[in-house]
Amino acid sequence: MADRLTVVSGGGTGIGRAIAHAFAADGDRVVILGRRPEILERARAEIDREVGAPRVLPLAVDLTDPEQVTRAAGAIAALGPVDVLVNNAGAIVTAPADDSLAALAEAWRRDLDTNLLTAVLLTSALLDRLRRPGGRLVLISSAAAQRGGAGAHSAGSYAAAKAALHGWAFGLARQLGPDGITVNVLAPGYVADTPIFGDRATADFHAGKIADTLVGRAGTPADVAAAVGYLASPAAGYLTGQVIGLNGGAVLGR
Repeated sequence: MADRLTVVSGGGTGIGRAIAHAFAADGDRVVILGRRPEILERARAEIDREVGAPRVLPLAVDLTDPEQVTRAAGAIAALGPVDVLVNNAGAIVTAPADDSLAALAEAWRRDLDTNLLTAVLLTSALLDRLRRPGGRLVLISSAAAQRGGAGAHSAGSYAAAKAALHGWAFGLARQLGPDGITVNVLAPGYVADTPIFGDRATADFHAGKIADTLVGRAGTPADVAAAVGYLASPAAGYLTGQVIGLNGGAVLGR
């Protein structure tokens, strides 16, 4: 598995950084994508130092911008076939500014752009570069897509955007299966030590999320990285078109 080319969107912080670190530690060349060059550069320096070799290439890109995605895909294509593509970029968008339908529409569009369009554009731009056979495509969703968001505003739009990844992934799995490429969705539950929850991540919030689980603990970025590592491995060649919950039992399989 050494020296594969792996691409991780949202690879500068939290779950994405943990995923990038795990692949780099296994000997992959890892391209990390994100909007903030300083965050990406810091992640690159830290991961390369931790794994003891220059393994990470940061590319600053707004993944909602088709022109920027096209340029980034060109830079990635120059490195060779893409063995693993992990669409991890996403965020919970701020609630609507007011109660108007215009504000609601703006918030939903931002959530769809951030959590769905980013994956659609990057995957489409790199589709012809995925290794055939043997490529691995992993989409990071959320337990919110399986249990629903809280309310009709931003939490609802986040859940809806993540759920949209599922249906899209099923179509990709049918399309790419004959080429020997697997497509799977990983839906984490509550993962601590990530910036996604912002100011909501209080002690009470943390305790409530843990209480929802059956195992009595929060998930970690390393838990997610380990699951992604399996989905991207040769051992997972018969696993495709699946939504896999990683939530400590907070949402039971169905």
